[in-house]
Amino acid sequence: MSFSSIPILDLSKARNPLSKPSFLDSLRHALLEVGFLYIKNTGISDGLIEDVIKQGKAFFDLPEEKKLEVQMKNAPSFLGYNKLGNEVTASKTDWREQIDLSTPHALPTSSDPLYYNLLAPNQWPDPTFLPSFRSTLESYIRQMSTLSTTFTSLIAEAINLPPAAFDRFFDADQQHKVKIVKYPDIASLPEDQRSQQQGVGPHKDSMLTSYLLQASHHPGLQAQNLAGEWIDCPPIPGTLVVAIGQGLEALTHGVCASTTHRVLSPLAGEGPRFSIPFFQGVSYDATFESVDVPEAILKMKEEIVRKRQGGRRDDVEFTFRKGMWAHLGEATLVNRVRSHPDVGERWYPEILARVRETERKKANGEEEVTEKEPENAVAGTGGNTDNWRSLEERMRVAK
Repeated sequence: MSFSSIPILDLSKARNPLSKPSFLDSLRHALLEVGFLYIKNTGISDGLIEDVIKQGKAFFDLPEEKKLEVQMKNAPSFLGYNKLGNEVTASKTDWREQIDLSTPHALPTSSDPLYYNLLAPNQWPDPTFLPSFRSTLESYIRQMSTLSTTFTSLIAEAINLPPAAFDRFFDADQQHKVKIVKYPDIASLPEDQRSQQQGVGPHKDSMLTSYLLQASHHPGLQAQNLAGEWIDCPPIPGTLVVAIGQGLEALTHGVCASTTHRVLSPLAGEGPRFSIPFFQGVSYDATFESVDVPEAILKMKEEIVRKRQGGRRDDVEFTFRKGMWAHLGEATLVNRVRSHPDVGERWYPEILARVRETERKKANGEEEVTEKEPENAVAGTGGNTDNWRSLEERMRVAK
């Protein structure tokens, strides 16, 4: 059966040896059958949560020129501020504005792979306007980094793997990211866009896990069940919403489900919706290898699929397939260019041209995406690693 509600798990039970087994049973159910869940009693203090929400909302109250000082297209890292209507998902405009931040990294060197451009310093707003913004967000990123690592180890245990089973996919200074997002209500949108109500279109998160802090009372977040129905995920105070990413589904042979989700814009008069998602990163140097999932868990997943007679309606194609890319960073960079064409135009024009050509062919039915042709299977540029190397060399020369 398809899920009709989103499970809520109490993370404090994982810290108690007596209740941990039942917690892992509940987590296993959520992983195998839903791919979306709430967690409460996370260990992140209410005070820090309140400060993060306060600082996040204050950023959007800055004068436009101060926000544009840190706009995303200033740098090739895809970190920084994105104006309303500047991002694309599922080939349609997302009506949100946001700032992307990450764990800090130094600028890459000329000898590093092109995808190392994703590792860079943050663009912080002017501290004379927001003196506590940086310290608050850096504290939140640190604490969420610890939480996500702990939760990933619980995922491993839930599918009968050692707690450290996924550790080899993380860098010692692993990059994690946080977005602060504002979705204006539809009265603020262009008239021809109000009926679509796309805050952000249907998508799957890319890496292992993500953790969404719903920072206002507005509904709008929805997860797609196996029948193709959209299930509401309303804000619940004291919780984070966990989404399983495509990376985790790929690494676990499909045992952990990556679930399509979207955000609808608030209705006219409801005011803006705010959310603050945290994305657990994976090493950009990682290859598309899998972990050894116990046979009993694989059979459990097969039984679930058998009961629903194999049916799965999904509005988003699975993109991280083995054989398309040599490293995760290559696929991630192309996906970033596709989502942020303004950054692509400035820093990656050749990648953007190939993305658009592939999308044109797909729209015209000229190119069929199949598993037998992995070089064309990622919606973006072709996945042939030799082609990527040639492109990377040319982009380095252009820089």
